[in-house]
Amino acid sequence: MVKTIAFYLPQFHPIPENNEWYGEGFTEWTNVAKAKPLFRGHYQPHIPADLGFYDLRLKETRRAQSEMALKYGISAFCYWHYWFGGGKQLLEMPIWKMHEDPEVKIPFCIGWANTSWQNKLWDSKGNNSILLEQKYLGIEDYTKYFYNILPLLKDERYFKIDNKNLFIVYKPFDASSDQMKCFIETWRKLAKKEKIGEFFFMAQDSSCRAKDQILKLGFDAIFDNNVGGVHHDLSFIRKCILTFSRKFLKRPSIFPYKEAAKHMVNKDCTDELVYPVVAPNWDHSPRTGGRAVLYTDCDPKYFYQLLKKTIDLISHKKEEHQIIFIKSWNEWGEGNYMEPDLKYGKGYLEALEKALKEK
Repeated sequence: MVKTIAFYLPQFHPIPENNEWYGEGFTEWTNVAKAKPLFRGHYQPHIPADLGFYDLRLKETRRAQSEMALKYGISAFCYWHYWFGGGKQLLEMPIWKMHEDPEVKIPFCIGWANTSWQNKLWDSKGNNSILLEQKYLGIEDYTKYFYNILPLLKDERYFKIDNKNLFIVYKPFDASSDQMKCFIETWRKLAKKEKIGEFFFMAQDSSCRAKDQILKLGFDAIFDNNVGGVHHDLSFIRKCILTFSRKFLKRPSIFPYKEAAKHMVNKDCTDELVYPVVAPNWDHSPRTGGRAVLYTDCDPKYFYQLLKKTIDLISHKKEEHQIIFIKSWNEWGEGNYMEPDLKYGKGYLEALEKALKEK
C-alpha cells in the first residue's frame, strides 16, 4: 500500500522573534492575506476554505487537520523542526501540543530545517542579513538535541520505515561532512542506549545529483525534491534572462503547472533508496513578490495525473518503501498546500484519494 508523507509548516502562530522582526502578530497568514496578483489572471491571494485562517495554538485546528489528512490518504505529517544549536529553537510549540493530545491520530516524523534564518525568509522586502544563524556545535549539542525530542521519538505515532524512526535533514551539506557524520553517529549511539530502535536518516537531494555523497555521510536514503525541476529543460541563455528579469526587473518566472509536473518525478525514484516528492502547486510570490517563481493553472486534475505517474513508478518497490512525499500540507506562502482553498476546494485532497484508491 502506497503511503504519503506531507511536509508540515508550524508557522501559523505568533512568536516573540517574528513579532520583533516582522511586526506584532506576524504568521504565515500575514503574507498570504496581503498577496496581490502580479499579472492578468494570476491567482492571488489564496484564501483558505474549510479550515479558515487558523491558529495552531488551538487544539481544534490541529485535530481538524489530522482528521482531514487521514480521511483523504495522508499517512503522516513531517513537522519542520528548527534547532539552531545551543538549545535555541523556534516554532516548536505545535509539535509538542500535538504530542500531548491523543485525539490527534495522524502519525508524524521530524524534519530538521537546518538552515539559518535570513531577513528575506518571510518578507519580500527583507535582505540577506542573518537573523538567526544555524550552528553545528558537536557531540554535546547533538546530544542535547536528541534528548530534547526524545519524548517525541518514543511517541507510538512516530512514523517508521523498515521499523526505524524516520528523521529528515533538509540540508545535508549545510554542515561540514565531519559535523554531519558526527551528528548521525551520535544519534545512532544514543538511540541504541535509550532502546528506542534504530534511525532511518533521510536527506534532501535534487535529481540524485548528490546521492552518493549523501549516503557516504551516513544517511539511509534521499528524498528527491524536483519541484522546481522545470528549469532543467531551459537553455543557459533562457535561464540567464529569467534570473536577470526576476532579480533586477522584479518580474516573476512563470511556468504552466502541467509542464512543470513533468519534471517533478523521474525514473530515479525507482531506486529503493530514492523517495519522490510531488507538489500540487507552487507560487511563493506572497513571500518574494516580483522575484517569485510560480506555476499557473494548478488544476487538481494535473496533480492527479502526477500522482498516478508517481505511484506507477514506485509500484515495484518493497511495500515498506512505497512512499511519496507531498510538498506540502500547508505551505500557503509558497502556494503549495493540500488544505482546501476557495478556488479548488478539496480538489487536491480528492485527487490524492482518487489516485490511491485506483492503486
